[in-house]
Amino acid sequence: MEKRIGAALILIEEKSSVTKLNDIISKHGDIIVGRQGIPLMQKGVSVISLVLEGTSDEIGALTGPIGKLPGVQVKSLLMKTAITEAGQ
Repeated sequence: MEKRIGAALILIEEKSSVTKLNDIISKHGDIIVGRQGIPLMQKGVSVISLVLEGTSDEIGALTGPIGKLPGVQVKSLLMKTAITEAGQ
């Protein structure tokens, strides 16, 4: 499968899910290019944005378990353009 550039936006409403969320993210660290966390304290939620580089299956293996966590929502997108290694 071709690697693609993608992104995931994670909304955390239930703080008790944060430990499991971080475990999932760490397990898939090889496809994460960048991570940004933003606490929205006045709204009682936090947002994590991830920039990803991987196959559709790899990105799905990351986002699928995240979406099953209580009080956590995730949306992802993949760019259509496949990426190649430098010089190819």
